[in-house]
Amino acid sequence: MNAQTPKRDLPVAHKLKTGDEFKKTLDDGRALWVGGKRIASVFDNPALSAGVDLIASMFDDQFKPEFADATTYIDDSGAVASRSWQVPRTQADLADRRKMIEYTSLKTAGTFGRPPDLAPAIAVGLLAYLPTFKSKKSLIEGCAPDFAENIERYVAYGRDNNLTASESLTGPQNDRSSPKGAEASLLKVKSVEKGGIRVSGAKTVGSISAQANEIFFTNLGGIRDTPAEACIWASVPINAEGIKLISREMVSHPGADPFDHPVARLGEEADQLIIFDNVFVPTDRIFNLGDPSAMSYYGPVCVFAHWHVLTRLTVKAELFVGAGQMVLDVLGTAHIPAVQGMLGEIIQYAQTLRAFVTAAEALAKPTEGEVMAPDVGMLTAGRLYSIEHYPRIIHILQELCGQGLVMRFGKAAFDNPEIGHHLDELLPGKGVSAAVKEQLMNFVWDMTSSSLAGRVALFENVNASPAPRLRERLYNEVKRERFIEQVKTLAGMP
Repeated sequence: MNAQTPKRDLPVAHKLKTGDEFKKTLDDGRALWVGGKRIASVFDNPALSAGVDLIASMFDDQFKPEFADATTYIDDSGAVASRSWQVPRTQADLADRRKMIEYTSLKTAGTFGRPPDLAPAIAVGLLAYLPTFKSKKSLIEGCAPDFAENIERYVAYGRDNNLTASESLTGPQNDRSSPKGAEASLLKVKSVEKGGIRVSGAKTVGSISAQANEIFFTNLGGIRDTPAEACIWASVPINAEGIKLISREMVSHPGADPFDHPVARLGEEADQLIIFDNVFVPTDRIFNLGDPSAMSYYGPVCVFAHWHVLTRLTVKAELFVGAGQMVLDVLGTAHIPAVQGMLGEIIQYAQTLRAFVTAAEALAKPTEGEVMAPDVGMLTAGRLYSIEHYPRIIHILQELCGQGLVMRFGKAAFDNPEIGHHLDELLPGKGVSAAVKEQLMNFVWDMTSSSLAGRVALFENVNASPAPRLRERLYNEVKRERFIEQVKTLAGMP
C-alpha cells in the first residue's frame, strides 16, 4: 500500500487482506487459457491483470478511513471483517450491506456484473435457509455431508479469510431442442471416494473466476428433471486439479491513457468457460448432494444476489444521470425543453430503480434461518424494468452527446503541436476546454459505446433472464389473494 495513503486504526483482531496479499493468493498454478493459449499466471494477460489490480485496490481500500464504513464491519467476535461476508439479520444490516454493493459498483463503474462481493451473497442465501438444508440428506451413496454445518462453516471461512469467490450456476449454451443437449454438459458426480466426490462437466459465464480464489457452483435450468448425480451445490478452489479456465475474448483497453479510456483502461471481469475434469470436491465443501428438492431453492437462495444486481444497476443508472447532466452543461443544451425531457427520462429510470431497491428493503422479512431477505417481488419487478429500459437509456445518453461520441481524437492528438491547437480552438465546450469536453465524451463512450460497454449490455440482459421468464417469476412470486378480496368487496361478489 502507498506509504502516503492514510490508514485507519484497526483493532488488533481483523480479518482483512491487503491488495498485495490478495494478489499472492492468485499465484497458485491455476490452469488458464486466453486467446487459445495457456498462460502461466493471471498476471500474464494485460486485461486480466488490470482487473486484478482493480480488485486489489478494493482490498487496500478496506484500510482507508474514507472507505471503512462501506467495506467493513465488526463481526460477532469483535474483529473487523469484510462487508462482503456480512450476514444481514435486520433491515439496518441490509442497508449497511448495501453500502458494500454501492462501493464495488462505483469502483467498477458498474461494469463488473459479478464483483468480488456477489458470490458471498449466494453463500448467505444458503445460510438463510439453514433449517431446510439441515433436514436434507445426501442421496448419493457413500458420501453423507452435513449440509447445514458445511454452509455455516463456509460462510465463516469466507469471512475469516477475506475470501474472493466467483460463482457459476448455468451450463454452456448448446442444442436446446433436446434435453440431452443440456444434460450432456451438466456437472455430475462421477465417483465417491474417501473424503469427498469427483465431478465432471462444465460451467459457463464464470465471471472473475480467473481472478478469484474459489468457484461456487450448482446446476441451473435447461432440463426438466435433474438427475440425482447432477443435484449439487458446492465450492472448490479455482486451482483444483482438473479445472480448466477458458477465457472469452477480452474487450477492455488495459494500459490505455486515462484520458482516452477512463473506464475501459481498468481491465475487466473475465468470463470463463470452466471445465471440470474429474475434480475432487471435499465433503465439507458440499452443500447439497443428490437431492432434487434442494435444487428448487435457487430462487430463494439467489434473492440476495438479485438484490445485489438491482443495486448495481441503480448505481450505474445514477452515473448515467450525472454524465447526462454534465453533457448538457458542457454542450450548453440544458435550456432546450426536448433535451431536458431526454435527461428526465434517464432520471426517471434511475429514480425508479432506486425506488425498487428501497421498497425491497422496506418490505424485507426474516427467513427461516433468521436472515433478513429483501422482498423478492420488488426485486424481480425492478430487474425486469431495468433490462427492458436499459437499451433505451443508453441510446438517449448517446443522442445527448451527438457528434461528440463520433469525433473523439485522443490525448495524443491534443498533445501534438501540429494539430492540437486546432482541436483546442474548434472544439471547446461551454466554460470548459476542448480537452475537458473530450474527457467527458470518452467516459460516456466507455460506458455506452465501446466494446466493453457492448459486452456489459449483453451481460445485463443474459444475466437477468429474458423478460418473459421474469414475468413468469412475478406470476409465481407475488401473492394476489388480498387484491382479489378487495375486488370482491367492491363488486359485492361472494
